[in-house]
Amino acid sequence: MHALRSPAMRPLSLSPTSIPSRPLCFRFLALSLPLFPNSRSPSKYLARTTVGPRFCVRSCGSVKAKPSSELRKREGGGSEPDEKLRALRELFSKPGIGIDAYIVPSQDAHQSEFIAECYTRRAYISGFAGSAGTAVVTKDKAALWTDGRYFLQAENQLNSSWILMRAGNLGVPTTSEWLNDVLAPGCRIGIDPFLFSSDAAEELKEAIAKKNHELVLLYNINLVDEVWKERPKPPNKPVRIHDLKFAGLDVASKLSFLRAEFIDAGASAIIISMLDEVAWLLNLRGSDVPHSPVVYAYLLVKTDTAELFVDSSKITPEVMDHLKNAGVQLRPYNKILSEIENLAKQGGNLWLDTTSVNAAIVNIYKSACDKYLNKNSKARVQDFIGRSAIPSGVYRASPISLAKAVKNDAELQGMRNSHLRDAAALAHFWVWLEEEINKGAKLTEVEVADKLLEFRSMQDGFIDTSFDTISASGANGAVIHYKPEPGSCRVLDVEKLFLLDSGAQYVDGTTDITRTVHFGEPTPRQKECFTRVLQGHIALDQAVFPENTPGFVLDAFARSSLWKIGLDYRHGTFHSLAGWLFGVLMRILSSAASFSFLVIGTGHGVGAALNVHEGPQSISFRYGNLTSLQRGMVVSNEPGYYEDHAFGIRIENLLSVVEINTPNHFGGIGYLGFEKLTFVPIQTKMVDSALLSSVEINWLNDYHAQVWEKVSPLLDGSARQWLWDNTRPLPIQ
Repeated sequence: MHALRSPAMRPLSLSPTSIPSRPLCFRFLALSLPLFPNSRSPSKYLARTTVGPRFCVRSCGSVKAKPSSELRKREGGGSEPDEKLRALRELFSKPGIGIDAYIVPSQDAHQSEFIAECYTRRAYISGFAGSAGTAVVTKDKAALWTDGRYFLQAENQLNSSWILMRAGNLGVPTTSEWLNDVLAPGCRIGIDPFLFSSDAAEELKEAIAKKNHELVLLYNINLVDEVWKERPKPPNKPVRIHDLKFAGLDVASKLSFLRAEFIDAGASAIIISMLDEVAWLLNLRGSDVPHSPVVYAYLLVKTDTAELFVDSSKITPEVMDHLKNAGVQLRPYNKILSEIENLAKQGGNLWLDTTSVNAAIVNIYKSACDKYLNKNSKARVQDFIGRSAIPSGVYRASPISLAKAVKNDAELQGMRNSHLRDAAALAHFWVWLEEEINKGAKLTEVEVADKLLEFRSMQDGFIDTSFDTISASGANGAVIHYKPEPGSCRVLDVEKLFLLDSGAQYVDGTTDITRTVHFGEPTPRQKECFTRVLQGHIALDQAVFPENTPGFVLDAFARSSLWKIGLDYRHGTFHSLAGWLFGVLMRILSSAASFSFLVIGTGHGVGAALNVHEGPQSISFRYGNLTSLQRGMVVSNEPGYYEDHAFGIRIENLLSVVEINTPNHFGGIGYLGFEKLTFVPIQTKMVDSALLSSVEINWLNDYHAQVWEKVSPLLDGSARQWLWDNTRPLPIQ
């Protein structure tokens, strides 16, 4: 059974007028992608606008995707029995369910990037373990959608009962288009409403309505949970306090800020469902989710009270006192819906970010508001400041997103300190790896990643990795989100490039760094590509720009050197013609709201001892994100170049946005630039110094001088010698 259920199952009933807006969508080449999934407004005062037009580029005709069994060679032929699918389909006709298809997304109830094992329902039912994908099961078919990062993995992991849908490829339908095609008109399609944002559920409802299908919200039961034998138990490790010396601002001050925001917006309460927002607001950290120090919880903040919906077994006496002192009460995690319903019954106006709050919460609140209206149709209700009011939602982006992204001095200092310890761990790692390679050791990508974890775990304050380490030799480096797996990963090749993208969670900060190295002699082609990536990295690092500049304005700084020889990079999901067209369309479109994608681009926001991928800011070619870079934000600087089936190159540092003292202040505004947080050598063997200007050589030499100055005091022995050897200046031509 799902942890959160309402007393009754009911179909989705969201009227067009009750939802103020949905994310705009491009629909092209039979691929539908929301432009603003998990969007965050660029301004805390920006309300959602009404739905705009859709821009369409359609492929002609219908292209059918072949089942995975036809796309790879299999011994014996025939169809494999899938007992999990059989058991799932048996539930379709049970009383109170009555559906013809069921959709299983990758998300948990909080739209998290990383999720606990017990919520990996899509992986369980399909057998596909990649991080991104959607499974759809009808009474006689099963299909799985994933993106280009995972096509090969899905081929290997799906059995012949499943159809693999290669999202982004020509002619591949969306989930809703496929359902409209394979189901007779008037069918019932079920979802767990906790696993879909309100906006996503509304868009799905509209799409399947074209064939008169009904979207059924199954509040009381998750069908995958029902058939999941030996399902892992929910995480129950204790919550810890994030020390004020790292947080920089106490909980009472943060709650005061939040209350001022929602009162000004005309709300009497706000529901916070994003786990990193709950953690930041309450100065708490947990270990419920891999790579992210968060705890599964909801937070309901009212004008005079705050309620944390969480498994109380995780709350230590110390944390209990911490919450009491901040005026926060504990409630059972599974009571969130009943409390939302009560709020509407009491006439409360609830602030809802429908891009992240799940459909279960939003729909329960709306239903309760409708009941309140019917019951009090002739009454005049006075709200908390005496205005005539009826309960209604205030639909805006969460005000916490931007507040969390702008780090205070204590958070920034924690980031600086954690990066230096991380640099020391990496120095120990690189000297070990080079010694092993020189001895002729045959090391797999997984063994290398495990050894890096071992070195990091020796550092003070280490908690976890901040994402799965990308340890990629040779052609695997061109797979941008590559994850090595035991049994299938490569052995490091001394004649090929090695790309290592990794990060860590420390008690005081979060790191994310990429270095690309060669253990032998790089080719002239590799050196030129590496040098041009480095030039882009330097250009972005040195950028000075006016206040209120959005990140996309800076993206070209990182690409211009590659452009000069006709090269570019596309960090992210799409590598097909469809993906290229999508990129072109994205460059054309501008919008008044920001958004985030699986596609990362040149830079992403990073949390302070929180999620390694954080919005609303980014540095990307996508013009739609108008969030300006502000002093205190942390972003990655990670241009790259990827040559399919050959190699990948990426150089990544983290930067904080700082004020720059310019001699002029045109227009009376200030100017901003960057401060480096990452201090790890860049392999000069890979640099073609003839391509660098004297300014660029000076930048590299100055950077390495800073690396030595800041990190060498933390090292001794061979690691210190390695650092010295790898921070020697390049001669200026």
